[in-house]
Amino acid sequence: MSMVSSAVLLAAEFTSPGPIAFHLGPVVVRWYGLLIASAVLLGVSLSQKLANRQNIDPELMNDLAIWLVIGALPCARLYYVLFQWKDYAANPSKAIAIWEGGIAIHGAILGGMLAAVIFAKVRNISFWRLADIVAPALILGQAIGRWGNFFNSEAYGAPTDVPWKLLIPLSQRPPGLETVAYYHPTFLYESLWNVMVFGILMLLVIRDRQGKLTLKSGSLFLIYAILYSLGRVWIEGLRMDSLMLGPLKMAQMVSLAGVLLGIAGLAWLYGLKRSLPDVVAPDATPRALQ
Repeated sequence: MSMVSSAVLLAAEFTSPGPIAFHLGPVVVRWYGLLIASAVLLGVSLSQKLANRQNIDPELMNDLAIWLVIGALPCARLYYVLFQWKDYAANPSKAIAIWEGGIAIHGAILGGMLAAVIFAKVRNISFWRLADIVAPALILGQAIGRWGNFFNSEAYGAPTDVPWKLLIPLSQRPPGLETVAYYHPTFLYESLWNVMVFGILMLLVIRDRQGKLTLKSGSLFLIYAILYSLGRVWIEGLRMDSLMLGPLKMAQMVSLAGVLLGIAGLAWLYGLKRSLPDVVAPDATPRALQ
């Protein structure tokens, strides 16, 4: 192999600079927190634009974002800790150290959906209208958030020698593989997959606005669930640190359920031509909080 080829391959390797972005005096600012905050801010901005195009008050998205964060982050951490309790049993106080990483996106989605259902009921607006507005922002946020795994040297795949391999520090390597340095960068695979899903969702939104197709309420979120889940089933198969329930990888099981439920939902909408069950009437007028 020539020196030029070697240099190109070396440049393609991924090596984390570490979880800490910078210090502000005694305050430690971590990449994980920065990425989550960036994803939330970008998601709110995008959701406001999509809401405005649907004649929904963009300020509603600011209120919803607070509810989603309150519902999603604790559930994401709880989901992860429950399946990794062996790592926290000796020091339970570490279970709340979310800034050190260790959250599960499926827990975040479930917690966020519960918060959104309650919010929709309180504000008298269709849950599915909100879900469709949030779906593109959600998948974009997931694409950004996956890079937190890179900085924390976690959620990586099996050993590999592909040019884009990920260097894992010795302290972060799986037991029995201490001498193996390089692994599949599954964070990158999922981030790129999520960007692709984001592009598809936005294309559907644009074509719907142009009148080239008709998106029924809830269909965009169901398409998100199907596409994201299909990618997660594949990528999770490469990972070595999956959350397990006995011999089963939980993320794969939940993702398969997401695919099936998404397909069933689309069949309900377009096959049976019926509306999805909702907390309020689809044409309900949102109410302001007093």
